[in-house]
Amino acid sequence: MFRRFAARAKEFRQIAATNKTARPQHTRVAAAVKELFKMTRQCELTGKLPLSGQLRSHAENKTKRKFRPNLCRVTLISDVLGRSFRLKVSAHALKSVEHRGGLDAFLMKARDEELSDRCLKLKREIKKAKKSAEGEAVAA
Repeated sequence: MFRRFAARAKEFRQIAATNKTARPQHTRVAAAVKELFKMTRQCELTGKLPLSGQLRSHAENKTKRKFRPNLCRVTLISDVLGRSFRLKVSAHALKSVEHRGGLDAFLMKARDEELSDRCLKLKREIKKAKKSAEGEAVAA
């Protein structure tokens, strides 16, 4: 995977250099990579990305192809926040959300590396709302 980005490393460093934050160099480069590939067909909940492979004919001819995740634009409702959110989610992730008992339960159990920035923010909001609800229940 590194070879794919090595050719564009100069471009990443230039973007990172223009970013005037106090973050270390490797973090700025990672942020620049993320910024360049925002429009990738990627699941916001599981982080599934397109894979490359080959079509194989009966004569064993090889032709390059892409295996794209089955993405759906869905509206999921957060029980804790009482709001709905529109997300770009793979069909597999949608089944997982239903299996785990809703968006809130899925986000609480999901690893942070897999989630998009929007979903990470949503996860923090849910944690905050749960903590405040527990505080009110204890006080009452």
